Amino acid sequence: DKHSTGGVGDGTSISLAPLAAACGLYVPMISGRALGHTGGTLDKLDSISGYNTSLTSDVFAQLVAQVGYAMSGQSSEITPADKYLYALRDVTGTVESIPLITSSILSKKFAEGADILVLDVKCGDGAFFTTHTEAQRLAAQLLESGRALGKIIRIVMTRMDQPLGQMIGNFLEIEQAAVLLGGYTHSDYEADLLADIREVTYYLTATMLIASQRASTMDEAQNMIEKAISSGRAWELFCKNVHAQGGDVGALKRALGRFRATHHYVIRALASGYISRLPARIFGEAAIHLGVGRLKSSDSVSPNAGIMLHHKEGSQVSQGDMLCTLYAPSQRGIEHAVAMIEGAIKISDHAPQTPSSMIIEEMAA
Repeated sequence: DKHSTGGVGDGTSISLAPLAAACGLYVPMISGRALGHTGGTLDKLDSISGYNTSLTSDVFAQLVAQVGYAMSGQSSEITPADKYLYALRDVTGTVESIPLITSSILSKKFAEGADILVLDVKCGDGAFFTTHTEAQRLAAQLLESGRALGKIIRIVMTRMDQPLGQMIGNFLEIEQAAVLLGGYTHSDYEADLLADIREVTYYLTATMLIASQRASTMDEAQNMIEKAISSGRAWELFCKNVHAQGGDVGALKRALGRFRATHHYVIRALASGYISRLPARIFGEAAIHLGVGRLKSSDSVSPNAGIMLHHKEGSQVSQGDMLCTLYAPSQRGIEHAVAMIEGAIKISDHAPQTPSSMIIEEMAA
């Protein structure tokens, strides 16, 4: 299995699971809901009509065997206490607690029966830990605990300074996963804006393949991944999983490119130049006001709210160019988000230095 410590626009699990399964792995994936400014995989999956993320242990095991992967949340049978601790962390200021993060991640992953775990530890403005030192502390705790439990652990530390990919939202990130898996194309999506999430998704999947000895080198693993997409196998397994977990595949396909919240607003460049700052945390917090996440544990989320990015850091823009489009079920949510985002985006006269890779470092136990 793979787990991320949380980011903005981080929908990698949705495309990674069918990709890994298409390459011959069995992936039991127990995920969580939105925490703080970060999105939740379960909330994203719930935006698919009929999709069931509350599976019994027996059904969960059967789906992994039959489809190659299954995606569920905590239940009365699987890490029941974590369901309550998870919600409490979101509203008690303990989201960043390293012991609670470690126990939450590992309890779910080992209760599901995973032998090998690849962890994506986020580092940067939109992560729970903004500095390399803090992220390394979490990574060390995860490695030590995993080793004590006798499991194979691989940690990949990745950047989270600007939103990952082009979409922030629940169904919006499902749609983006369809694009990454080769099941959907649309002029709204640009290869340059998807480059970072594609790199992270492929790299994590490749790490899973190498750790499980399905591939011996990164090049071999990447070739397997590209074949899984070009052959249509990864998209086929995604649709098979949706159907197996109660989702309406036909309704899902019809919703692609169309399922958007009623109210929308386009934020445009106030000056010409280069985008030098697109802070992930602000975008994540703004997305909560749009309905993507929760301000309190009892809040519901909007399946079709979110943000579409039209440019990323380093992009050259002219005054008046579209920077992002916001979607929300209410105008009030739009107003809150606009006020936050317009003051956070920075445009400079000179092109900023951008990292050549999303991967910072790797650790293993």
